[in-house]
Amino acid sequence: MAKDKQPFEDLSEPAAQAGEHNMEKAPGAMDNYFRGGNNLIEKMKTYTEKNISAYAQFVGKLGQAKNFQEAFLIQTEFMQTQLNSLTEQARSLGDAYNKAATDATKPFRMMST
Repeated sequence: MAKDKQPFEDLSEPAAQAGEHNMEKAPGAMDNYFRGGNNLIEKMKTYTEKNISAYAQFVGKLGQAKNFQEAFLIQTEFMQTQLNSLTEQARSLGDAYNKAATDATKPFRMMST
């Protein structure tokens, strides 16, 4: 095993410049990620508030049920509504996450073209 060269000693000038360029773009990429991440966090906060509100309404309705059959109907309706809501929320959060990740890596993709 030859030890005559340092690990990065034989980098060509273009490769070194590309590395420097990447390092210059990294802070901007992080800013983009966290800016997009804030949108993701805001969506999560909004959905949490909606889910808590829906649950509170469910408990209120359930407390007014006159019999087991009515309670069962209220619970079934709540579960169906929540399942639909969670499906939409997961899709929306996935889209927001993908956008944040895409925006964060945009400076690096632009370099490769």
